[in-house]
Amino acid sequence: MPNSLDNVPLGGAAPVDDALMAEIAGMVVSALNLDTPASAIDPDAPLYKEGLGLDSIDILEVALVVSRRYGFKLREDDRDNLRIFSSLRSLAAHVAERRTK
Repeated sequence: MPNSLDNVPLGGAAPVDDALMAEIAGMVVSALNLDTPASAIDPDAPLYKEGLGLDSIDILEVALVVSRRYGFKLREDDRDNLRIFSSLRSLAAHVAERRTK
């Protein structure tokens, strides 16, 4: 996984179930002990740096909790990580495609 998500394009994610996005937002808030309520996370805002303001360590922690919960690995060397972690909506879309639980 590249160390920077600075050049992530915005938008273009497929429609995703609102309940799944809310569940993942709650997981992010809980895993990272954020002061932001899950309901306040803009599903289309960047997760990294601007937007939610996560750093690379935060993204790794999110990948770990999502992998554990949904039964598939989010790998650091996946070429799609820039797209997957570009927003809550794109992460939820990826989970919807890959989950086994």
